[in-house]
Amino acid sequence: MDEAAATRRAALDAVEDVEPDRLHERIAEHVQAGSMVPGVLTILSVRAVTDGATGGASAGDDTLLDAVERRAAGVQLIYDGLRLTRQLSHDEPWTTGHKEAGDLDVLVADVLVARGFYLLSRTTAATTAVETVRAFGHDQTVRETHDDPGLDRNLEADVVRLAIVAGAGLRETALSPGVTELAATLAGEFETDAEAGFDDVERLGMETIVDRLAAVTPDTGVGEGLTTSVDD
Repeated sequence: MDEAAATRRAALDAVEDVEPDRLHERIAEHVQAGSMVPGVLTILSVRAVTDGATGGASAGDDTLLDAVERRAAGVQLIYDGLRLTRQLSHDEPWTTGHKEAGDLDVLVADVLVARGFYLLSRTTAATTAVETVRAFGHDQTVRETHDDPGLDRNLEADVVRLAIVAGAGLRETALSPGVTELAATLAGEFETDAEAGFDDVERLGMETIVDRLAAVTPDTGVGEGLTTSVDD
């Protein structure tokens, strides 16, 4: 899927300047090993609200394409960082003789989330990104206190919502009720593994999301909102 390749490339480009080399290599390994569902969903959400004018890897407007890919990378990196944090909280490498690796992965997770925040900071998805991270922290605290593994799945549901807000928000500065409601619906539909996260993007019917989002997006014109939203 072109969108998956575009997401992976944009995410890796966003962390290209991270040093030292060992940290950068570990970050790249983690990103490459993960599912690209968050970034792909972001791109498809852009496509849904722009009548197919953007969101592909070969869009003609370089400025708009860059904004799309930055949003996709931002969502992807936040998810990858939180997914790694969740894994570390379960595996606790410090108790199994892998303290050095655990310390490095904590830093990896921090860098991923921070860089994702940076990419979304001047977009309509900034507030949702903060809410996503806060909800994750709350869920993990409650999970540890009450031993409720079911809370782990909330991360993927929240990231689905973040992806749709980031993508659809490229045109709509204030998302319509139909879009936000659909985001909640889709969040409950994705089958995820609490340990592995999202399934491989190729196995999911992602393209149908474009039609579903387009159906609930107000017909206010392809270009409306782009001037103020494309600020990445």
